[in-house]
Amino acid sequence: MKFLKIKFTNLIQIFIIVCFCLVNFSQKAEILALTSQESHNFVSSAVKNVGPAVVKIDTERLVERQQFDPTLLDPLLRDLLGEQGNTPERERGQGSGVIINENGLVLTNAHVVEKVDDVSVTLANGTVCDGQVLGTDVVTDLALIKIEDSNYSGFAPLGNSEDLEVGDWAIALGTPYGLEKTVTLGIVSSLHRDINSLGFSDKRLDLIQTDAAINPGNSGGPLINSNGEVIGINTLVRSGPGAGLGFAIPINLAKSVSDQLLQNGEVIHPYLGVQLISLNPRIAKEHNKDPNSLVQLPERNGALIQSVIPNSPAEKAGLRRGDLVIAAENISIEEPKALLDEVEKAQIGKVFLLNVLRDNKEIQINIKPEPLPGLT
Repeated sequence: MKFLKIKFTNLIQIFIIVCFCLVNFSQKAEILALTSQESHNFVSSAVKNVGPAVVKIDTERLVERQQFDPTLLDPLLRDLLGEQGNTPERERGQGSGVIINENGLVLTNAHVVEKVDDVSVTLANGTVCDGQVLGTDVVTDLALIKIEDSNYSGFAPLGNSEDLEVGDWAIALGTPYGLEKTVTLGIVSSLHRDINSLGFSDKRLDLIQTDAAINPGNSGGPLINSNGEVIGINTLVRSGPGAGLGFAIPINLAKSVSDQLLQNGEVIHPYLGVQLISLNPRIAKEHNKDPNSLVQLPERNGALIQSVIPNSPAEKAGLRRGDLVIAAENISIEEPKALLDEVEKAQIGKVFLLNVLRDNKEIQINIKPEPLPGLT
């Protein structure tokens, strides 16, 4: 009998604990349900902060094309048709952009508005405005557009791309394939990705790499952080091997370029006129083992001059093929990119000091950078 009483008491205690747990769980469930109904996650909050400033950019340009390829025409038919002239056609393009101040200035990619005749900007509310290209910089793939209309309150707050860390949230906004107000989410996969490693030898910039989907038409749109601040300008997506990787231009660089475009309509980039390859002890040792090698390379890190462009600042200063640049303005140079970074900081026409290894002897060469030709 005593055993039955103890067992019954235990059952009552278990019943009370179960009831308490059920009540507590139901209260938490109600709280969770209420939270999910009344609030949203950080992505929606960030998008609300920047979304009104994201625009669609439509472009048109007049191109001339021949109606027929003259090499494919039968000689008799060519005689009948006579000389075929060029037929003008309207070529249309599309991209994205972001309004960065109350004066209607829009940041986008240079390749979106390069060599176009007409630009129209569609605001987030559907209003279509005329746009004027104030300037483009093909080296950084950035362009600045002025919306021909009144002032704008819906401009995006700009963040600091130097504060980024790998693993931070990254949200890409834009109008891919003409689909307006599109949002994709990912993380910052890598920082300071050299664009030359992606096959763009005519560009000078480090990129933010992200796995947030950046599709055609996203170009020029903003990449934002979890606080709703613009941290980059979407520029390209990798196709083929490694597909799914997106890249954006850091906003700190974009701000600097946009200031120069607004003030001067162009960006002046210094250049020396050399083609460089990276040299390290391992590569040098392998080269020096070859009995057919014409020169012995120093077994150390540096930027090896592969060729010198005729009539360039480098040729005028006496740089030669095979010279190894090991320092620039007393800054150690371990690879070509480090030299290009220092050149970008140089002043046009001012002496730029290089420390070079030539025939196993270190010499100093004074060179005066000139504006990178062919940009305007």
